[in-house]
Amino acid sequence: MPAPTPGPACGSSIRNPAPPAAVVPRAIPVAKGPPMDPQVIPFDLSRMFLGDHPPLFYAEILFRTLLIYVYALLMIRWIGGRGVAQLSMVEFLLVIALGSAVGDAMFYPDVPLLAAIAVITIVVGLNKILDRLIVRFDRAKRIIDGRPVALVLDGRILPGALSHRDLGVSEIKAMLRLAGIANLGELRAAYLEAGGGLSVFRRASAQPGLSLLPPDHLVNADPLPDKPLAMDGQTCCCLCGALSGAQIIATRAPCPECGGRAWLAPEWPEGAAPAPGGAKPME
Repeated sequence: MPAPTPGPACGSSIRNPAPPAAVVPRAIPVAKGPPMDPQVIPFDLSRMFLGDHPPLFYAEILFRTLLIYVYALLMIRWIGGRGVAQLSMVEFLLVIALGSAVGDAMFYPDVPLLAAIAVITIVVGLNKILDRLIVRFDRAKRIIDGRPVALVLDGRILPGALSHRDLGVSEIKAMLRLAGIANLGELRAAYLEAGGGLSVFRRASAQPGLSLLPPDHLVNADPLPDKPLAMDGQTCCCLCGALSGAQIIATRAPCPECGGRAWLAPEWPEGAAPAPGGAKPME
């Protein structure tokens, strides 16, 4: 029989030792940055140019590109010349949508060809429906394509055109120069069409007006003569080309059309015969 275990001495107390205090690890700040695959070797030319795909995949890319390109070409041919000759908002959206659908299907292996063909067909079909609405209904054309905006009327630039299309005076002048206009006095009217084209209508007989040559802020421009008055006492606003009398310079009043305060002597367009003693800059 085993001997009993001796108990604690009389009067003594049993004390459990206190557990050690928990040690809280201190957080170490770690620099944050974009996650990077540890297996990626920077500037690995083989990965950069060839990728991880097997060589036969490039033959698949060739097949995808030919198929999608030919199909997209057939769809654009079905749209017709209107969608290619000019880009309205609808055609611009078409280009963006087709670019995404065609590009992804050409070289992404996880994009099925039938899915890309379906997207192209739907986008082109919607564009075709909108074209039919634009042709049949004038209201649909105004809503989708917008309306023309008058830029020039009777030899002066209309300030309202600047706010309608977010255009600056220098941009309008540049568009007129591209259309072969050198002087606002040549114009009866000019319109910015809904598709972005510029329609220009010349006067039967030219009048003195603001010269558009040389272009504003020309790099190699010669110093312009400071001649605000013509021989007949007329002047024109440097911004909009509105004609006014000499008293507007003496009173320092702004242009009643656009609010401009810079004035220049109007000039006759090249080839037009000025009236005797009229519209010539004062020396």
